[in-house]
Amino acid sequence: MKLLFSESKSDYAHYIFPYAIWAIPEEGESAGDFFLQGFLPSSREMDRFYLCRNVRVDLRRHRPSSENRRILRKGEDIQATLVARASFDYSAERRQFYKTYADIKFGKDIMTLERLDALFKGKITSHLLVFTDLKSGKEVGTITLFMEGDLLAYYYYAFYDLNYYSRNLGMFMMTSAVEFFKQRGCAFLYLGSCYKQNALYKTQFAGVEFFNGVHWSEDMAELKYLIQRDSGEVPQHLLESEEYRKLFYQGDLAVAAEASEFRVRLNRKV
Repeated sequence: MKLLFSESKSDYAHYIFPYAIWAIPEEGESAGDFFLQGFLPSSREMDRFYLCRNVRVDLRRHRPSSENRRILRKGEDIQATLVARASFDYSAERRQFYKTYADIKFGKDIMTLERLDALFKGKITSHLLVFTDLKSGKEVGTITLFMEGDLLAYYYYAFYDLNYYSRNLGMFMMTSAVEFFKQRGCAFLYLGSCYKQNALYKTQFAGVEFFNGVHWSEDMAELKYLIQRDSGEVPQHLLESEEYRKLFYQGDLAVAAEASEFRVRLNRKV
């Protein structure tokens, strides 16, 4: 992969000069190579990826908790069916259902019809997980997914019937996806980024871990520390923080360096 470092806004007063890190695929590489290294797609055509604090469930270590089972019982008569995008009927009725949901959840026309169509046509959607209420026969939700064999599934967008609020349908769909892909023998389910307190719902699964810029971490205390840190003024780089290093790297930057997922091959051409 080729890496590009795109400058973000500088904070000269605190000597912080941040870069967004993009990765561009090279021949012979698959999307899975990028997911494994902490990147998520930043293009629906999967030709660009970005490094971020994202969350995944290691399904090989996952065991449902009592809370997971409680959520699943609330939707025990709702069935999930996996459909390849090529076999999925992106009908006018479904299109309007998804648009109505997006307008209510995200704000009017935050997701335009053009963006919605691009989501269902782009490479980033290889499969759909479709949820049907068996009692009524009604389709009540859809998850757009990217899948790569038995390595991973990426839970991208979820659209669902908001009238099922009392049954916690959104959380049921995510919990069902975790169980569904575990049963299929998939190694990882990726759930997107986690930078705010209201995104911690993604962490309520055994086997969850997040990318912390150095490696995949299972330490939820670390994740909560980072979210809390983000909520206030940030006067220095994270690894410059003595408190952070003491809490999570034995106070030694060399420990973080040893844990790093990344190596750079230097080009010494002159």
